[in-house]
Amino acid sequence: MQSTNDIRRSFLDYFASKDHTEVPSAPLVPYNDPTLMFVNAGMVPFKNVFTGLETSPSPRAASSQKCVRAGGKHNDLDNVGYTARHHTFFEMLGNFSFGDYFKEQAIENAWELLTKEWGLDAGRLITTVYHTDDEAFELWKKIAGLPEDRIIRIATSDNFWSMGDTGPCGPCSEIFYDHGDHIPGGLPGTPEEDGDRFIEIWNLVFMQFEQDAAGIRTELPKPSIDTGMGLERISAVMQGVHDNYDTDTFRALIAASETLTGVAADEANRASHRVIADHLRSTSFLLADGVLPSNEGRGYVLRRIMRRAMRHAHLLGANDPLMHRLVPELVAEMGQAYPELQRGQALIEEVLEREESQFRRTLDKGLRLLDDATGTMAAGDELDGETAFKLYDTFGFPYDLTEDALRERDIGVDREGFDRAMALQKAAARAAWKGSGDAASNEVWFDIAEREGGTEFTGYASTSGEGRVVALVKDGVEADSAAAGDEVIVLTNQTPFYGESGGQAGDLGTLWAPSGLKGEVTDTAKPLGRLHTHHTRILTGSISVGDTVHLDVDAGRRDRIRANHSATHLLHAALRNQLGGHVTQKGSLVADDRLRFDFSHPKALSDLDIAIIESEVNAEIRANEQVVTRLMSPDDAIEAGAMALFGEKYGDEVRVLSMGRVGQSNLNFSVELCGGTHVKATGDIGLFRIISESAVSSGVRRIEALTGEAARQWLVGREDTLKLVAGALKTSPDEAVARVTALVDERKTLERELAEARKLLALGGSGAGSGPEDEEIAGVKFSGQVLDGLNPKELRGVLDDAKTRLGSGIAAAVAVNDGRAAFAIAVTDDLTERFDAVALVRAGVEVLGGKGGGGRADMAQGGGPDGAKADDALNAVRAIIAG
Repeated sequence: MQSTNDIRRSFLDYFASKDHTEVPSAPLVPYNDPTLMFVNAGMVPFKNVFTGLETSPSPRAASSQKCVRAGGKHNDLDNVGYTARHHTFFEMLGNFSFGDYFKEQAIENAWELLTKEWGLDAGRLITTVYHTDDEAFELWKKIAGLPEDRIIRIATSDNFWSMGDTGPCGPCSEIFYDHGDHIPGGLPGTPEEDGDRFIEIWNLVFMQFEQDAAGIRTELPKPSIDTGMGLERISAVMQGVHDNYDTDTFRALIAASETLTGVAADEANRASHRVIADHLRSTSFLLADGVLPSNEGRGYVLRRIMRRAMRHAHLLGANDPLMHRLVPELVAEMGQAYPELQRGQALIEEVLEREESQFRRTLDKGLRLLDDATGTMAAGDELDGETAFKLYDTFGFPYDLTEDALRERDIGVDREGFDRAMALQKAAARAAWKGSGDAASNEVWFDIAEREGGTEFTGYASTSGEGRVVALVKDGVEADSAAAGDEVIVLTNQTPFYGESGGQAGDLGTLWAPSGLKGEVTDTAKPLGRLHTHHTRILTGSISVGDTVHLDVDAGRRDRIRANHSATHLLHAALRNQLGGHVTQKGSLVADDRLRFDFSHPKALSDLDIAIIESEVNAEIRANEQVVTRLMSPDDAIEAGAMALFGEKYGDEVRVLSMGRVGQSNLNFSVELCGGTHVKATGDIGLFRIISESAVSSGVRRIEALTGEAARQWLVGREDTLKLVAGALKTSPDEAVARVTALVDERKTLERELAEARKLLALGGSGAGSGPEDEEIAGVKFSGQVLDGLNPKELRGVLDDAKTRLGSGIAAAVAVNDGRAAFAIAVTDDLTERFDAVALVRAGVEVLGGKGGGGRADMAQGGGPDGAKADDALNAVRAIIAG
């Protein structure tokens, strides 16, 4: 028996032998199709190739594409576990021709692979064609030798495929396998076709037309081929079983579930084991592709799938979380084909265990309340919508779980009543918001959010994607369209653009469409905390609500912002390590060219502090540890050691960002709550450099820093400056400091010598001034001097010399420069009780036209604007001494 892995491999090898390029499976999140929640068919990753927006590097391709159908138009969730072939996750084998071969070779390849390579009984194969596709009908007769009664013409859209209302389309040809007359069911196209006897195993799409808005179809110049074969279905056929859940992969997963629960997958418990096995696959692959559980969008669908499986684990009597313990078996079965499972195994197990632990608390409480509400109900009754809404709104018990829990008892739920209760709550919330005092201009965002829900942010994993325009806002009001020259705010259902929040700058970039639209996104904001709004200047073309647009973030700028944002987390941790646990973030700015971080600390950082902090951050960068993101409740996150910002509003769930390691332990260097975008590994930051540290306010300091290329350029600039300095000094950069030190010392010596020369010159009576003339006034020795051109700073030296010469007495000196006078007086210690230098200076300063003067009793100084009265100032002092 061929294993599922063998079948997948042989399909890809067969088409490789037919010159097809093997293409790895794309992620489950379809960033090239905003109308889809998840990739749900093998052709989705090639959509832009088929529409002409992209060119395939090869004219032929083959793939095994991961697919999920659990939300939106294609939602098989409720049927999973109860039928033989419904899955939330499945693999689609496909071969593709992009304008190369067409119907004949597609049919030849399919028939050869099925009947010759794989050896299926040709007598069990039946095909269908679109009722007007005579070409395909004749080819099946010619190539496969099928009789006409086994080539069934189908007139419905089941056998005509289209990408949408307009665009590429064409007839299909489906291949069915007959599982035998012991199974109920009729041929396709008959009233009994819904039975399980004849199962479609392969669909060949002949993409040969282009359909316009009027519904008119024209022949494509290069018709193409798109095929899809469910791996689970063909594995069942080739392994001789009728039920997909009896194939080897599912048998292994169900066996592991039986072992861990101790409950056999018998008739009563078969559905629960199947649900667990199927949902384990979809949740694990979604987690591996970057989807995390949340309360809206893709994350909400993931959580629904998780919780449905977890409820069935509860039904089987599992007393402890089960799902995460099944992940190793899944990795063993599928990890070789999909290495992302191996890489993400630790994260998958962690998220599943945490979600199941949290959900069990909700489940126990909700089931008790549900039992109380339905205890007297019988099969066929219906639970009222208000009670279902109360379970959801008050106790966190999701509607779909209420519906699923009552399904076994054949009790329905009033969905309309649930929706009415939900609408009433929204109306109450709106009224409360209006009364809160928020700006009236924000009401347009409230209207949009209420109608469309929040924007799904896809930018954690990608910087480009597509979005469907759900609203346009011009001049504060909604508009239907905008044209070239308009400034408009564009809202899409999903976007890779980050809206400014948490200190991180909003993204810039472009949006465009094949119609000729091109817009420059000049800012991205985040009103109400859940809408990402693109502030856009329309350059060419026009845009309307309902359009699909391509969204391209300026990836280089985003990378720089990511590096700066992650660096603030490392800086925060390093500050706390060096300065103490009192350090908390008080604000930040994360731009593309720099980062700014405000924090609580009572005094300036020393040069040593800054050096240690900078060194610690760079050590984490060099360690190049992976940056890990987890989704947790705020309480659980803080209990796990995450730093939360005081005053910040957090929802029911938060993203917890962990970076770096502490020594050889499993502790993280930094753990914080953060919804921003970050590097994948600390090494992506490149380099960290603090360029300034300053005060913001009392008890708050600010660090500004650079990372990566900006930090390198800053250092290069400093080095260039050093080289210029060294060149001017005619020395090398290594010797520049010693050379500058020597020049400073030399200058100080010269300044001292110059000052002494000036003093001697002034004392020698040069110019209009007079030299020292010692005299005695009323028994007190006095020295009075007027010194032209003397630096006022040198007056003290002149007076010290005079005091030494006098022994006991009073010395006065006036330095005259550019007409102004500086006046100083010294009194020897034995005379300070009789004469106060301050009082003597003030008398002279008043004559010079100045005010005041200050100092001590033995030394005082002042000045005035009228230097011509220098001798009069000295005479005023003489008069006071004389009494």
